[in-house]
Amino acid sequence: VSGLSVAGVLVVAAPWILRYRRTMAAAHEEKLIADTRADMAAHLHDSVLQTLALIQRQADDPKQVASLARRQERELRAWLYADQTGPSTLRAALTEAGGEVEDERGIPVEVVCVGDIELNEGLRALVQAAREAMMNAAKHSGAPGIDVYAEVEPSDEGQFVQVFVRDRGKGFDLAEVADDRMGIRSSIIGRMERHGGSAQIRSASGEGTEIRLEMTA
Repeated sequence: VSGLSVAGVLVVAAPWILRYRRTMAAAHEEKLIADTRADMAAHLHDSVLQTLALIQRQADDPKQVASLARRQERELRAWLYADQTGPSTLRAALTEAGGEVEDERGIPVEVVCVGDIELNEGLRALVQAAREAMMNAAKHSGAPGIDVYAEVEPSDEGQFVQVFVRDRGKGFDLAEVADDRMGIRSSIIGRMERHGGSAQIRSASGEGTEIRLEMTA
């Protein structure tokens, strides 16, 4: 009798279990799609839109405009086709990002790394978030320079990575940043959260800004 009861329960529950599994699978797929779209929007903000702004400011210099356009085309193609031929370690990637911001904005970026680690997908996202933090500081802080400090240390879960991007500029109030400003909310905070990390922002008017990025790899 007990065997028949169990069989009866399974027959009744089977359609519900199947629907539940399908619902969970669909929800997981929707999250993956949403995260991919968010990463794409953040990348377009970080690269294409900023390059277009530079081109607009330098419209009277055809050679510089052509150079910027070619560089952006190469970067976009590499990103679209997942061409990971860039730096392979955190130290090298942060140094390259700092150099790019320094070359583009003309503001010194000092990068110091204690420890190092091979890049994976999550750490590449961390580097992109750090680069956006550097770019925001260069564009908006009014500071004469930007300091980047990274540290890699062992933890129970793996390697704990922290990156600090600091400036001594005018600071800002995060609550006053418009929701449609993607630089902080999507390219930094959202990007870190989508890849299993976190971002903390400490800033006050007249006291500069510190952005702290954390991730376990």
